[in-house]
Amino acid sequence: MKIERTKNAKKSIAAGLIFKVAQMILPFFMRTVMLYYMGEEYLGLNGLFTSVLQVLNLAELGVGSAMVFSMYKPIAEDDTPRICALMRLYRTYYRVIGLVVAVAGVAIAPFIPKLIAGDVPKELNVYVLYFLNLGATVLSYWLFAYKNCLLQAHQRTDVSSIVGIITNILQYAIQLFVILYLKDYYLYLITVLAMQVVNNLVTAVLAGKMYPQYRPQGRLDPSEVREINGRVRDLFAGKVGQVVFRSVDTIVISAVLGLTVLGRYQSYFFIITSITGVVDIMMNAIIAGLGNSFLTETKEKNLEDLKKFAFLFLWLGGVCACLLIGMYQPFMEIWVGKEKMLPYGIVLCLGLYFFIYALNKLLNVYKDAAGLWHVDRFRLLTAAAVNLILNILWVKPFGLYGILLSTVAAWVFVAIPWILHNIFTRLFERKDRGAVLTVLLGESAGAVLSAGLVVLATVFLKGSPWLRLLLGGAAGAVIPLAVTIFLYRKTQVFADSMRFADRLTKNKLHLHRRLCPKKRKEGGD
Repeated sequence: MKIERTKNAKKSIAAGLIFKVAQMILPFFMRTVMLYYMGEEYLGLNGLFTSVLQVLNLAELGVGSAMVFSMYKPIAEDDTPRICALMRLYRTYYRVIGLVVAVAGVAIAPFIPKLIAGDVPKELNVYVLYFLNLGATVLSYWLFAYKNCLLQAHQRTDVSSIVGIITNILQYAIQLFVILYLKDYYLYLITVLAMQVVNNLVTAVLAGKMYPQYRPQGRLDPSEVREINGRVRDLFAGKVGQVVFRSVDTIVISAVLGLTVLGRYQSYFFIITSITGVVDIMMNAIIAGLGNSFLTETKEKNLEDLKKFAFLFLWLGGVCACLLIGMYQPFMEIWVGKEKMLPYGIVLCLGLYFFIYALNKLLNVYKDAAGLWHVDRFRLLTAAAVNLILNILWVKPFGLYGILLSTVAAWVFVAIPWILHNIFTRLFERKDRGAVLTVLLGESAGAVLSAGLVVLATVFLKGSPWLRLLLGGAAGAVIPLAVTIFLYRKTQVFADSMRFADRLTKNKLHLHRRLCPKKRKEGGD
């Protein structure tokens, strides 16, 4: 079965973006209420427990990615018995994973207080808070989590996004009532646990109705199970690396700089997380389509798609980075007040962090869609080790600058060059690397130029924060768009990318006609 890649991708992206907007607005409102009604220490505790539990989720080992990848081929071949057997195996894995997370979580509980520099609010018991967070994590594995693989493999993540929107709205409504009227942080966390149960159950019911032919039954050939286990082992090192990048920064800040600094950092990083969440939705929505494309299309077609994806995605990444640089400080002044703001230099580091994240994400999507986990297994582990070492070395002399720049350095000098080598030795030809590198480096240079112009246009702005927010947003949007059009409008990759964007939007924007110069007829003036 050849799935409708473009149609499903658009559905998944649209629903995912709506979901992400809800995830941005509702938690933002909740963080604001918590900041003013409970204090920065509570925000720091939220960030710390999230990071610790991400470390525990190493037990997942990348099973989800391996199982979804294993479904691409049987879905393309309409092999229902094999899909059912994969679901049964997936269910077994997740039951074991939930148990491992529970046991490991209990084992490390005595060490939780040592990860907090300074005092915890006296009315709270850190162990109770920790076990409530742990319970929500364990239930996410035990309650029909395996059924979500059907939606991912069929490129129907729009369904899980819609469920997430509804359960999130309900969760935040209850939590808002708890903070404003009951002021009970324990009930706040119990609400998270309850909504995790509701989300899993509803998603499982909908997946069952959409694909009633698939039930967790039957057994795979032992050789295929060994092959899947091999993929899981290959993904483990990458999983460790992801956890270090996502979690260790927060843990180091908490242990060395304290909960108050962590709370302020988390407020800034919340904006980055919200936008990277949108990036993840857009890119994850095309993974299943890419996996199907690698099986049904030519290598040349996939290479051309990569160049177009890279150009459009990094253009968008540059615009977002410039918007961050132009709008961050006035927005934070409005939101948290001047006394809780971080220096402007941190804003520049966050803009750089975002763009490098987007570039790394683009390459990882191709790696995951092609299943290049074996050759990639040590890449993120090595980059994570570099990040951790630099974190420890730089956090005391450089503070938050050291935390952010250590991650950027690990991506730029280890992770990205390594994954490019893997992609152009296993998925595409070595001779094609130059064409793609030209796109990546060209768009990166354009983003740096645009960011510099945005800094010059906004750093000396005076007036109210609302006026500076408006002007910074205008500069952050217009400058990178204009720079890219000026630099690339006469190139072939720009024309191809505009045609591709027009197809995605059903020619509603007419980007190719509006932005690409018309070729003169032979013999014309």
